Amino acid sequence: MVDKRIIEQVLAEQYEELVALHNVELCSRKEEEQVDLDSNMAQVIIGVRRSGKSTLCFNVLKSLNEKFAYVNFDDERFSELQTSDLNTVLEALYKIYGDFNHLFLDEIQNIDGWHLFVNRLLRQRMHIIVTGSNAKLLSGELATHLTGRNDQIELFPFSFAEWCQCKKVDTSSPTTKAEALRRAAFDDYLKQGGFPELIHKKNKTRYIGNLVNNILKRDIEQRHKIKYVEAFEQLTHHLMNISPAIVVESELAATIGLKSNHTISNYIAFLKEAYLLLGVKRFSTKSRQRLRAEKVYPIDVALMDGRPDAFAGENVGWRLETIVFIELLRRNRPIDRDVYYYKSAGGYEADFVVCRNNVAEEIYQVSYDISKEKTRKREIRGLLAASKETNCNNLFLITDFHRENITVEDKLIKIIPAYEWLIS
Repeated sequence: MVDKRIIEQVLAEQYEELVALHNVELCSRKEEEQVDLDSNMAQVIIGVRRSGKSTLCFNVLKSLNEKFAYVNFDDERFSELQTSDLNTVLEALYKIYGDFNHLFLDEIQNIDGWHLFVNRLLRQRMHIIVTGSNAKLLSGELATHLTGRNDQIELFPFSFAEWCQCKKVDTSSPTTKAEALRRAAFDDYLKQGGFPELIHKKNKTRYIGNLVNNILKRDIEQRHKIKYVEAFEQLTHHLMNISPAIVVESELAATIGLKSNHTISNYIAFLKEAYLLLGVKRFSTKSRQRLRAEKVYPIDVALMDGRPDAFAGENVGWRLETIVFIELLRRNRPIDRDVYYYKSAGGYEADFVVCRNNVAEEIYQVSYDISKEKTRKREIRGLLAASKETNCNNLFLITDFHRENITVEDKLIKIIPAYEWLIS
């Protein structure tokens, strides 16, 4: 139990921080459109730490001029906070904010039994916004205790379009100058990634290093009581160095020096829960095949080359593929479309297949440089093989700068520069 005076002090300080933000211009996010403040269901925003969840919520509430109260549970003075303290928190909020009809609960997954508190407030017709950085913890408790009473919104770090907005890069002008500036901006984004605060950070390596370390220590190792901490952290950095990569538990166990494939599977699941890694399954009409050979990507390219001692950053092909994958998730998950990778029995590959109800609607190949004929033919062969097997003719090849529409074997393939496709 936390002393009432401490609770009031923390909330008063958070209120002052909120007031200071009132006149600050914050970048808008596309996901704001998914937040329904009039809903009688909790609005739940989930994503990796420092992806901008709080800012998104502030923007929505501010734009609609709603009276709301705010509490951030990610404060070390709240580390001992229990469910029984939450009513004291509510009392203090009314004391500080006066009357309000919206309550914003930031990083609430830190409190055991938080869902009981939220459920009670929902029954009292309070409009609730919840954020969290652990997908399993939130979704599990939501599914069990808030069934039918929550809308989940997934937030990733900045898209390239959002990054351009914050950097005031023109994304619409057709002039040669504007296009050249967009290309230059994309080169920066390809290297730096989309974590919002990185735009203004001078020591980007230190920022990413601290972010990863905090997620590992606070969100995973402490919560899941990781036994082999050194091996777990080695696995984490190894996967970020080699991603995108197909997960083979036995190989990873041998590399890290663990005897149990099951332990490796659990560790990877924890990394995905904390949104450090994202998984994509192989496209197949057979459910069993989809469960095998999952491919993993980092949540942002900054994790590939921004960490201390990272060495994956020089592979621009990996970075481009990661950016396209995350953008596909950003565009398709909210409209109930799934993303897979494709690999035929004959070894032909296509990077991504976008499906709705198991029907392929789009196929994407990603290649930074297709100037060499061998590379160009390989990428096209993969697209054609995927098209034939899935009966999908909506084919795309995303590159660094090449732009062309070609027809091969009666199939139209749209070759599009990444910086153009990302803002389309």
